[in-house]
Amino acid sequence: MRRLLTHSGDLRERTRHLIMHERLLLAIKTALAAAVAWWLAVRVPGVAAQYPYYAPLGAVATMYPTIAGSARQGMETLLGLAVGFALALPIIFMGSVSVLSLAMVVGVGVLVAGIPRFGAGRDWIPMAAIFVLLVGGNDPEEYSFSYLLQMLVGVVVGLVVNLLIFPPLHLDGAVRGLRDFRALLARQLSDMAKAITESWPPEHEEWAEREGRLTDLGQEVRSAVQLADSSRRGNPRRRRYKRDLAADYQRLQAMERIAFHVQDMTEVLAGVIWRTPESTPLPPALVQPLADAIARTAEALDEWDPEGSTMTRAEDAVEHLMQQISSGAAAEERIQATAALGMDLRRILLTVRAESESPYDGAVPDVGKRGS
Repeated sequence: MRRLLTHSGDLRERTRHLIMHERLLLAIKTALAAAVAWWLAVRVPGVAAQYPYYAPLGAVATMYPTIAGSARQGMETLLGLAVGFALALPIIFMGSVSVLSLAMVVGVGVLVAGIPRFGAGRDWIPMAAIFVLLVGGNDPEEYSFSYLLQMLVGVVVGLVVNLLIFPPLHLDGAVRGLRDFRALLARQLSDMAKAITESWPPEHEEWAEREGRLTDLGQEVRSAVQLADSSRRGNPRRRRYKRDLAADYQRLQAMERIAFHVQDMTEVLAGVIWRTPESTPLPPALVQPLADAIARTAEALDEWDPEGSTMTRAEDAVEHLMQQISSGAAAEERIQATAALGMDLRRILLTVRAESESPYDGAVPDVGKRGS
């Protein structure tokens, strides 16, 4: 358990450093984009030069941890502005700007912003309408055009900066997340195998409270794989750091299925030990075969080599357990809990075996030091 706590602490520390590194890089790039956008904005010809402050605003609104995300966010922002302007201009042309018309336009803008298609631009719709009504003055068309043009300058600058300066490629988090998820699943099985052979109630019971951590880590890893997938779109660095993320998704799905069975085993074993030991006991004759099967499965899961000898030994141990159950080794005792644990072990190994055709090689690309 001490090793697990150390491992979890190391994981949190690595995650903290990674987040700080990525946030610092994003902050520097955003600051640079805003400065460049301002420098360009004051040089835009025509009346738009009177509104240079919208360009750095557009740059800041565009910056996102991925290239594809930046492009999407920038376009959605411009679309939201255009829709907001379109809602406000008829009121101005009718010459009826008032408290009532302002409330009406803002209300309609909020309703329109509820359309999912607008994405990040939804918040700009009512704000753009307010600006045109209250700041546009006597020439709302000119103001709207200048606003959009300067925001476009900022969006373009933000995209260019994000694309040229260490475009983020979040592969490292996905790879390490998959590795840590597998290690935690294996550790959970290993701790349960030890608990079975201890004097009951076992001295170590932390494993019984680890179900939530399995679920949380699985969700974190899925988010990391999705972020890695998103960060590759439109990213020129993907040609240098190639990775089959389809295989990562396949591996993640396999681990999520295994986590389901491990959680089921945790609930069953916790019930056997603490909640219903009389109604769902572990027959003494099956304790050692069950412990061996769980321990071997933990080793196979940690190694994740479907063609290796560790996998073969795990399958043999599980089949030996199932044979002991079916042969009547504990015919006079209730074996429901043991059989349920054995079936979960068999499904875990079948999942690992079924995933053997995946091209995933487990290698960790060296992207962490290059602004990933």
